[in-house]
Amino acid sequence: MTKFKILITDGLDESGQSILREFAEVDDRNGISADELLKAVPEYDALIVRGRTKVTASVMEAGTRLKVVGRAGVGVDNIELEAAKLRKITIINSPMSTTLAVAELTFGLLLALAREIPRADAFMKQGKWLKKELEGVELNGKTLGIIGFGRIGVEVGRRAAAFGMNVVAYDPLIPEDEIKQRGAEPVSLQDLYAWSDFISLHLPLTVQTRDFIGPLAFSQMKDGVRLVCAARGGIIDEAALVEALNSGKIAGAALDVFGQEPPGLTEAVTHPRLIATPHIGAQTAEAQSRASVDIANEVLSALRGEALRWRVA
Repeated sequence: MTKFKILITDGLDESGQSILREFAEVDDRNGISADELLKAVPEYDALIVRGRTKVTASVMEAGTRLKVVGRAGVGVDNIELEAAKLRKITIINSPMSTTLAVAELTFGLLLALAREIPRADAFMKQGKWLKKELEGVELNGKTLGIIGFGRIGVEVGRRAAAFGMNVVAYDPLIPEDEIKQRGAEPVSLQDLYAWSDFISLHLPLTVQTRDFIGPLAFSQMKDGVRLVCAARGGIIDEAALVEALNSGKIAGAALDVFGQEPPGLTEAVTHPRLIATPHIGAQTAEAQSRASVDIANEVLSALRGEALRWRVA
């Protein structure tokens, strides 16, 4: 029997690749360019990507054998879903695998913001012993507003509660009773802005959520709020964020994701009151192994026509 052919373009942990190789011919071409992908994709039944590779309509049109595209991770904004539907290409992801890693990074960024940890480290490496300039705030007793209370938002909320924070959440897709069961107080978006000392974003990037946090949102927030986003780039209007930081409306921000990645030395990245990390939310050994195994099994199920756990389109 002819084996399926699978192309991996952004790398995949060996734990998943070994599963794939039992049943398919696998080519790992990590870092393949867009032009090279267009030339190569006609040979393959499946494509496995992460966030770097753009799976455009042109890629799908060139992929005459392509049956499935698997995203090793959560976000699929780098995949043109409508084009996939037109060509009847199945799109799947591995949404469970990176939950804990992203939640832990989010909470690490909250702590870093509260206690000025990056600045303290930078000063020490410059030989400077500065204490008065690094007065932070405690998390205990503060209100954390979580926008988007799915798997990751819930895990962040649990960690916040353990630190003595009051957790409120806004999610229009989840009933209020369910938000309460998940451990937060359901509130309107306007109340969340008005009450929160810290805000953490956990939204997908869609037409509706692009620039979701912009000038109007900032104007409704409590003075001195601190903002964290380890969700998707593009949810925050970065130019408006810089203005809010400059005015003092926002005391500090921490971003793991950006509208353009890599962003370069933008005003946001270089701002002294903004902590920037290079989209490392899922970058733990454990998360990468889970994502690899999950997407490998799901891609094989899709190729065999079996039931799927995480079909996106």
